[in-house]
Amino acid sequence: MNGLAKKAIIYSMVGIMQVGIFATAAEASALYNNGSGQIVELRSDRHDRDHDRRRHNDERRRQHDERRRIENERHEREMKRRPHESRREWHERQARERDRHDREMREIAALIIGILIGSSND
Repeated sequence: MNGLAKKAIIYSMVGIMQVGIFATAAEASALYNNGSGQIVELRSDRHDRDHDRRRHNDERRRQHDERRRIENERHEREMKRRPHESRREWHERQARERDRHDREMREIAALIIGILIGSSND
C-alpha cells in the first residue's frame, strides 16, 4: 500500500506540473493576445523618442564641455602677466578676470543643470 500511495502522489504532482506548464504556454500564445502587437509598436515609438532625446542631450553636453574648455583656456591666457603691464595693473586685471570667469562658469553650470532637469522630466 505504501508503494501504491507514493506512486499516486508522484504521478499527480507530475500531472499538476504539466498542467501548469501548458497553461502558461497557452496564456502566452498569440491566439489569446490580440493587442500585443500594439504594445510592441508603442514601445518601439517610445524607444525612438528616447534615443532622439538621449542623442540631443549628449550633443548639448558636448557643447557644454567644449564651452567650458574654451572658457578655461581663455581664463588661463588672461591671468598671465603681459610684458607691458605694471604689477598693479596686472593684479587689477586679474581681479576683473576672476569675476568675469566666475560669472561665465556659473552660466555654464546653469546650462548643464537645465539639461539634467530637462532630461529627468521626460
